[in-house]
Amino acid sequence: MANAAVPSGGGGTSEMAGADKSRKKRSSISSSFRAVAGVLSPDNSSPFERGTSVRRSWASLLPKRKDTPLTPPLTPLPDQEVTEVTEGSKGRGQNGNAGYFSTSHRGKKNRPALPPSFRDDTGVTSPVDKGFFFLRGTSMRKKKEAAKKEPLTPLPDEEVAAEVTRVKEVTQGSRVTDSYTLPPPPITAPSVLEVKNLIDSDDLLVALVNLLSLREEFVRQQGAPEASPVELMDLHLLYGALRDKMAAIVRQSSALPACNKELLVQVARVVQEEERREGQGQAGGLGGWREAWREAVRSGVRGLLQGVHLDTPEHNTSWLAVHLGLLGKAIVEHLERVKAELQDSYPPAFHVFDTYVGEWHVVVREHLSTLVTGQHTLQGKDFHALLNFICNQYEGESVMGSERLQPEMGAELKSLALNKMLLDKIKDRYCHQLQVEVCGHLEGVLRVERECLWEKKVKPKERDDHGHLLSTFPMDIARMVAEVRKSAGALSTDLQQRITHICLQEIQSFTTQFVSKFFGCNTHLVSPSADLLDHCLWVTYQTAYINSFSNLGEHMEGYRSCSPDQVTQLSGKLREVELTLKQALLKQLKKDINPYTGGLMTKSWLSEDEDFDELTERVKNLHQLCTELTHTHRQDFVKELHLLVSVEYVSALVHSSYSCKGRKNQQAAQRLQQQWGQLNKLFQSMESTEEWLHPLGEHLSRILVQKNENNISDNILMPLLKDFPDFSEKHLLAVLRFRGNWSPVRVVVLQRLTRLKATHTHRHWDKRTFFTHIQ
Repeated sequence: MANAAVPSGGGGTSEMAGADKSRKKRSSISSSFRAVAGVLSPDNSSPFERGTSVRRSWASLLPKRKDTPLTPPLTPLPDQEVTEVTEGSKGRGQNGNAGYFSTSHRGKKNRPALPPSFRDDTGVTSPVDKGFFFLRGTSMRKKKEAAKKEPLTPLPDEEVAAEVTRVKEVTQGSRVTDSYTLPPPPITAPSVLEVKNLIDSDDLLVALVNLLSLREEFVRQQGAPEASPVELMDLHLLYGALRDKMAAIVRQSSALPACNKELLVQVARVVQEEERREGQGQAGGLGGWREAWREAVRSGVRGLLQGVHLDTPEHNTSWLAVHLGLLGKAIVEHLERVKAELQDSYPPAFHVFDTYVGEWHVVVREHLSTLVTGQHTLQGKDFHALLNFICNQYEGESVMGSERLQPEMGAELKSLALNKMLLDKIKDRYCHQLQVEVCGHLEGVLRVERECLWEKKVKPKERDDHGHLLSTFPMDIARMVAEVRKSAGALSTDLQQRITHICLQEIQSFTTQFVSKFFGCNTHLVSPSADLLDHCLWVTYQTAYINSFSNLGEHMEGYRSCSPDQVTQLSGKLREVELTLKQALLKQLKKDINPYTGGLMTKSWLSEDEDFDELTERVKNLHQLCTELTHTHRQDFVKELHLLVSVEYVSALVHSSYSCKGRKNQQAAQRLQQQWGQLNKLFQSMESTEEWLHPLGEHLSRILVQKNENNISDNILMPLLKDFPDFSEKHLLAVLRFRGNWSPVRVVVLQRLTRLKATHTHRHWDKRTFFTHIQ
């Protein structure tokens, strides 16, 4: 519709009357506009985005025309032309109307139409939506032959400038400031229903102003006789409804931050106003509005968290790790929206980004606690996923440290600040689950040995770098410990140390259980009914396990710096196990050679070597099987073997019931010296280091070879005591008894030995114990 022509001069009485009438009508509409528009947001927000209720209010002020087609809306002037208007009336015509509408917008062609949302329910463009540049009346028709139109009365310059400023703030996306101005209160106190309708229609500031007016009216009526408690209840219900509406808006903004920016501005103003009144002692409402806003923010954030997909362990074994990954992604995306959109919808004093980050901390802490105490049973990997989320992901680049949240995300904002008791509980249960898994792994190792080797009588096939026989379990255990330590170390150093302690302690228990199970399952290999192959397999198993436990100890030594006490305890335990296995071999050898040592130091022994040869043959076979031992263990075993065979040979002499007489003493001495020399050569070939045992045969032969016991002087006894300090009167008496019948001189010989032991101390007394082994 073209703009009406402005009269150029005095047009007569009728025109002046028409102008006065139009001016009064204009003034009436302007007053009504200010009465309703006064409830607009005091935060300089644009009237273009007003709610439906305000547009309906304006619709009620305009005449409804059912049969008249709508007048096309005018396009708002560009900023440059508006600026020209705000400069005053310099460019006005005679009636002050020429500068309000540009002639470039007078034609109907190429005029852009406003979107439907800028019109009210009656189909008429709202004066508020038009930004004060509205039509003079909806009844004017678009006819070229129409009579001259009445001129528009211009608004004051300050009102136009204020409106333009508000339009620019919205169109340019400027941030909301902390300062604000409330709309003027209504002339008369509204009804409860009217305030409730304003709240329901999202006109929060209008509702607040009317609610304050209603509260003042209630205070004034307190002294009146007609004051009613119902009015106080209604007042509280209205405040509650206003708070609930605000909470709903804030919660919805978490999902759709860009859809209700103007409503969030109103929410902020309501909170600011109520806080101001509380600070001035004028609070009459519910109080705690800022905290209520935070609760609403938290509720919205909690709703987002509950929307993150959470599978069940039955459908996905990695259900918790997947869920926490999705949760971290949801947090980053939401805070990114807060940073980009929601921050500009609140005054700076609300610290919106910081608040949302803090509320995410709160709901995440609640969620983690629920996961720990929930209905699903968590496994070790689930607790690892929890701790990884807490210790690494949440405060790291995956979530709060994301580059997309910078620079708003300061270092002080990232911390989840999880309750120490809850964190310790998660760590304790994680360590417990890992301990259970480590025990299960070690039980599996033992089961493999039993099922794959012992029950099937299969030899171990693994070998170390030097070709020594091994079982597979040392490498399996070492690999398991390395993996769990690495997994725990990725979470924290203290967890890695705790897990290391647990592993080392469980390995100690495993070694004891292993030896017990081994002997229980393999005794049949050394039973009387077992054949030679079974005996060989028995020795092979123990040889492999001595090497294996030694190899396991070498692997565990690498953790001494982390767990020195536990490694020391484990090393001692492993040495005990190795010694137990060695002693089992020696015990079985002793049992095997016992029939042959019983034939020594007898009458037949003086002329036959059969028993002695069988003895040495058993020793050679055992040594041959034990060549699979590592060099250190082989040396130790040969030493123990050398001592054992020597003790068993001399024990046959001490415990012999045979007695030599006459020339048989010399024959027995010669036979003993000869066979002892063969034993020395045998163990020298085995690289035995027990050379101190070599002269024992010579010492005993010198006693046996004497014709008279009186010849057993200090020169014979002293060298014996020097090499074998534990040689006692009991042992000397046994040797004398073997060489012949009792004589009175024997008492003198025993006294000589007693005197020599009392008057001489020997530096090897504590190191060399041979006869002590002979009971």
